[in-house]
Amino acid sequence: MVKLARKQLAAQIALYVVLIALAVVYIYPFLIQVGTSFKSDEEAASSGISLIPDVWTFAAYERLFAHSDFPLWFVNSTVITLCVTVGRAFFDSLAGYALARLQFRGRAVVFAALVAVMSVPTVVLLIPKFLVINQLGMFNSYAGMILPLLVDAAGVFIMKNFFESIPVSVEEQARIDGAGAFRLFWSVVLPMATPALTTIVILSFQGSWNELSHFIVSANDPSLTPLTKGVASLASGQLSQGTQYPLKLAAALIMTIPVAVMFFVFQRRIMNSTEGAVKE
Repeated sequence: MVKLARKQLAAQIALYVVLIALAVVYIYPFLIQVGTSFKSDEEAASSGISLIPDVWTFAAYERLFAHSDFPLWFVNSTVITLCVTVGRAFFDSLAGYALARLQFRGRAVVFAALVAVMSVPTVVLLIPKFLVINQLGMFNSYAGMILPLLVDAAGVFIMKNFFESIPVSVEEQARIDGAGAFRLFWSVVLPMATPALTTIVILSFQGSWNELSHFIVSANDPSLTPLTKGVASLASGQLSQGTQYPLKLAAALIMTIPVAVMFFVFQRRIMNSTEGAVKE
């Protein structure tokens, strides 16, 4: 028994050592990003992998906010992300409820098409997406940047599966009282789908905040540039001379904060997305 306990302890220690090593591998680049954003250009170029600056400076952040369009990029991304997140939460849940509860001709075909769309690489749709947006006169507008993102197949799939886990019997009383399909969805079923809805909100926020390819084909007006395009242009050197690593990493760091906060605050809700399902 003593030998077995020692083996278990040794295995547990080895496991923790491996996990700590993996954590360091993943976290170290982020720590370099934070440290370099507070360095001078010269120090960042000469000692790029050092974590602690020799001289702390906020020059990169001052240039970023006072001498670039970063505040405009941040506002554009915030507007787009909020609109897309609210829109996806509503339309994905509405479509998911329709596929889970409403009986209509061609429902199986619609669901099969939904699954098929999930398997198509995003890059394949970029040119057709551009042609449709341009043909509808939405190019270089918030509408062209927001409307195509309001519904995603994965979100509808998640909501459909969750609604199917809720027994139909919970809707019978409301149906007897004369409630219609939308009233059943809005007042009875949707409040029970809070875990899945929370997951959709979080994933939609992350997806729209980090979206890049869609914004490349939907707008080229500098006044509509979101953070992803702006930071990408900084990284490619289009808006700066020289390396300017602190400036670029400061922009990337600020862009990372909202998504990181969203994930760490709500990560348990993402992992427990099936919590709350009612059983018969």
